[in-house]
Amino acid sequence: MSGRERVAVLGAGSWGTSFSIVLADAGNDVTLWARREELAAAVNADRENADYLPGIALPDAVSATHDIERALDGVDLVVMAPPSQTLRENLTAWAPHIEPHAVMVSLMKGVELGTLNRMSEVIHQVTGAGPERIAVVTGPNLSKEIARREPAASVVACADEDVARSLQARVHSPSFRPYTSVDVVGCEVGGAYKNVVALAVGMAVGLGFGDNTTASLITRGLAETARLATALGANPLTLMGLAGLGDLVATCSSPLSRNRSFGERLGRGQTSEQIYASTRQVAEGAKSCSSLRALAEQSGCDAPLATYVDDVVAGRMTAREMMDAALARTPKPELT
Repeated sequence: MSGRERVAVLGAGSWGTSFSIVLADAGNDVTLWARREELAAAVNADRENADYLPGIALPDAVSATHDIERALDGVDLVVMAPPSQTLRENLTAWAPHIEPHAVMVSLMKGVELGTLNRMSEVIHQVTGAGPERIAVVTGPNLSKEIARREPAASVVACADEDVARSLQARVHSPSFRPYTSVDVVGCEVGGAYKNVVALAVGMAVGLGFGDNTTASLITRGLAETARLATALGANPLTLMGLAGLGDLVATCSSPLSRNRSFGERLGRGQTSEQIYASTRQVAEGAKSCSSLRALAEQSGCDAPLATYVDDVVAGRMTAREMMDAALARTPKPELT
């Protein structure tokens, strides 16, 4: 996969649009599929996605469409960026139009409710594709910063190392540096779990707590993430890299993070329903915290943060009660 080839990006939200810029800058012609026909028309007419990234001009190599057949026709690389909980439904409609040998790349960071499947597992189940056709891009990639072409690094993970290297070349732009990995499980768990930790950090900020509290939550959240990922077969070193610690720091530290912002509003006393009603952006951690909690329980992993965050998001506990409960836990050695 080299030269100026065509890529389809399915999902015209902020991350899908930002990654379209990366792909165009890396030398690809990009077709951005939008669920709403009027959004696709506006992107083409105005050369920006005003709904999600206002004021950021799109490269000429990016065009938008609402026609899924047109978007996928003859494309050898399909990048998927819908909300994680809608992937199965969307992919069921997309799959008949995906070329038989196309590589499918997940930008999503979540675990499916009910099935507890990671996004790569959903792609396999719906399409029947083998691991050599399923990849993940993850890391500290706040979409607005990526769209502004601020320097960033990421991880391209695929079980087939040759495919990972090929994708690495395909997405390497002047401002976006990708590294490769074969640890799809570790990359996906790190990407999903950091959203839960960011919700907890946001709650602490919303309650008025400072850096000691947030640093403690980030560190214990990383330990919790590593426990689950390792139990699922991941390389624990993956969680020390861009897909783990890097993504965790960015998501927990930045006001651009939807999950941290969602948590802040919970910390200030708003309910999840009030927050959902006031924004079109999806905070993936609020949707996936219950499935990550269940996945940890199924795997026999201690997961206090996921448990508490799920209870706050569901309205069973307040953010203040979460902090009190976390501090009241029985002390134990750190490295357990």
